[in-house]
Amino acid sequence: MSAMKRLDEKLARIAKGAYRPVDFIIADAKDADMAAGIAANGPRLDDQGKPTTMMRPMQVYRDDMIEMCRSDLVDIMLTSQSSCEYLTREGHFSGSEITPAVRLNDGSDIWLMRGADYKRLPCQPFRSARLDRVKPVADLGLYAITFYNDLEKDYRTLENYARFRDEASSAGVRHFLEVFNPHFDVATPGTDFASYNNDAIVRTLAGVSSLDRPIFLKMAYNGPRAMEELASYDPGNLIVGILGGAFSTTRDTLEMIKQAETYGARVALFGRRIFFAESSTAIVRTMRLMLEEGLTSKEATKLYYDGLLKAGISPKLALEQDIELTDPVLKAGLSDAT
Repeated sequence: MSAMKRLDEKLARIAKGAYRPVDFIIADAKDADMAAGIAANGPRLDDQGKPTTMMRPMQVYRDDMIEMCRSDLVDIMLTSQSSCEYLTREGHFSGSEITPAVRLNDGSDIWLMRGADYKRLPCQPFRSARLDRVKPVADLGLYAITFYNDLEKDYRTLENYARFRDEASSAGVRHFLEVFNPHFDVATPGTDFASYNNDAIVRTLAGVSSLDRPIFLKMAYNGPRAMEELASYDPGNLIVGILGGAFSTTRDTLEMIKQAETYGARVALFGRRIFFAESSTAIVRTMRLMLEEGLTSKEATKLYYDGLLKAGISPKLALEQDIELTDPVLKAGLSDAT
């Protein structure tokens, strides 16, 4: 089986309406060096195991990528161009069914270095990766946009995206489209942002040929109604996935996937919620068990916690804390009553 076959087979079944929980696509998003720089690797720990102000080296981040590749638990490994070149050079994608992907643009709304304050401003489009350099190591990548309900800003964003699509098609590079929520309110007073965002996504892609369209979406989970509306709109042509956001509790992480899948999401691309878990492979394995065996997020959290203890791994939080939902959107759309 080729390295691309598992992802492509899953996408084909989803597009045909033959989705099963085993077809849920999980991506490990290890591209945070293009957002946070050195801080993406997390802090070094002192002799008492407490975080210091010094950050860990890049090899810590890449060792986690290697472990995930060996586990074969994810369908996509999303990285920076430099990390993808490293993993390819070291042979970690050789014979693997995991699809390598590269972050293809890095607009200013992901510039999250220590001391940075860029996110208070609208995104300025920017691209570091060159498509002719990407293609030798990956034929799939991520392109990200944000809608601001501002004619000048959104026009510039879409002009840049159109140019990118032309270049990507010429280079033979496929992409999936990430749509961020803005860092500040943008919808007209009295209207619903999630509805605006859904309409903006559909409007953007309606005129795009199937030869140039993203193979799926990656977006913030804005609750059951917004997810169901978008996921059911044109499921054969528009496969919807979710991004994870900041790490919180294990229950939040699992409930986000549970709810999103219930309301039509078929892909999850999680970065910090995987990397900053006690065990990257264990949290992804738990995600799959939860979906494939029909567990609630509370049951799955207990299963994950018990697995850590059996493996001799110290949980970061007590179970009574880790089993709490802290995200207001998840609380409002709780998928189970336990």
